[in-house]
Amino acid sequence: MNFIFKLDRLLKLGIYVIIILLQFSCVSALKKESKKIILADQNASKSTRYLMARIKELPKKGYAFGQQDATAYGVRWKNKGTDYKSDVNDVVGDFPGVYGFELGHLELGAQVNLDSVNFKLMNKLIQKADRDRGIITISWHPDNPVTLKNAWDPTAAVSTIIEGGVLHLKYKDWLRKVANFLNELKTKSGKKIPVVFRPFHEMNGSWFWWGAKSCTPSEFKSLWQQTFNILTKQYKVNNAIFCYSTDQITSQEEYLRFYPGDAYVDVLGIDLYHKSTTENYIEVLNTNIDVLAAIAHSKDKPFALSEGGLEKIPIKNWWTQVLDKNIASKGLSWALVWRNAWENHHYVPYDKKQVSFQDFVKFKNLEHVLFLKDLKKIK
Repeated sequence: MNFIFKLDRLLKLGIYVIIILLQFSCVSALKKESKKIILADQNASKSTRYLMARIKELPKKGYAFGQQDATAYGVRWKNKGTDYKSDVNDVVGDFPGVYGFELGHLELGAQVNLDSVNFKLMNKLIQKADRDRGIITISWHPDNPVTLKNAWDPTAAVSTIIEGGVLHLKYKDWLRKVANFLNELKTKSGKKIPVVFRPFHEMNGSWFWWGAKSCTPSEFKSLWQQTFNILTKQYKVNNAIFCYSTDQITSQEEYLRFYPGDAYVDVLGIDLYHKSTTENYIEVLNTNIDVLAAIAHSKDKPFALSEGGLEKIPIKNWWTQVLDKNIASKGLSWALVWRNAWENHHYVPYDKKQVSFQDFVKFKNLEHVLFLKDLKKIK
C-alpha cells in the first residue's frame, strides 16, 4: 500500500511538472517569436513587440472581441474611480479582450476627453486592462486646428499643420501632449504599457477635417508620416503599434489611396457599421473584409475590424448570425464594437432584457470568439 501511495504521488508530481514545463515552453515560444518582430518604429520596446506577437497569434485561435470605453462607462453608470465594471461583464461574466479608448481633447490640455472620461482615470483603466492581459487600442479625434470646432468640422486643415504650414508648431505641441500621455502609461514596475494607436481613421470618408474632401492623399500621407516621426523620434514614444483604418471601401485601390506606406503602419483596420439593411451589412462585411485580408496578407500585417456594430442591437440573433457568421475564419485579430453611452446609443446588451442578450451569451461562448479570460491564455 505504501509503495502504491508513493507511486501515485510521483505520478501526480510528474503530471504537474509536465504542465508547468508546457506552460513555460508556450511562453518561451511566443517571447522568442517577439524578438523577430519588426515594427514600424524600429526602436519599439520589447513589450510592444511582444504585444504584436500576441496580436499575430490571435487568428490561430479565432478573433478577440472588443468594445470602446467598456470600463469607463455604460448605460446608466459612469466609472468614478471606485468601481471596475463593464456592461459586457455584467451580462456575460467576462470582460472584452480588447479595450478601446479615446484621446480627443487631450491636445487642448483638457482634463477629460470628448466623451467626458477623465484622462487620469483612463490611465488607471489602461493599467488595469494591461495587468489583465487585455489589448488596448487608442483612437484620437483632435479638434479642427483651424476653426477650433470639433473633429467633425470638415473645414480643410491638414495643409496648415504639416511641415511648412502656419500651424505646424501648434500641431507639434498637440503631439507633445499625446506623447506625454502615452509615455506615462506604465506598469507598477515602471515599464511603458504597449498600445495600438489608431489616429485619423475613416479618412476615405468626408466627415472629418482629415477626410477625403478636406485634404489630398499626398497631404494625408505627409500628416501620418510626420505624426509618426515626431512621436517616435522626437518625443521617444516606443510603446505604440500604429494602426491605419478606413471606412467602408469598394476596392483595394480605395483602401490604399491614403495609405502612408508599410514603413509607417503595423496593423490594418477597417470600420464597418450596420447602417442599413441586414442583407447589405452582410454583403459589406464579406466583401470589405475579404479585400482587407488580401491586402494584409500581401503585406504580412495583421488586420482587424477596428470599429463596427449595430446601434441598440434590435435584431435578436445579430451576434451569431450577422456578425460572427460573416467574420469568423477570415483571419481577423479582433473585432471591436462601439460604446454603451445610454439607452438609445449602445452596442452591446446592458441587461438581460435587451433583445439580443441570449444571442450575445451564445456569441461569447463560441470557442473562436475570444474574451478576456481567453486572451489571458495567449502568452
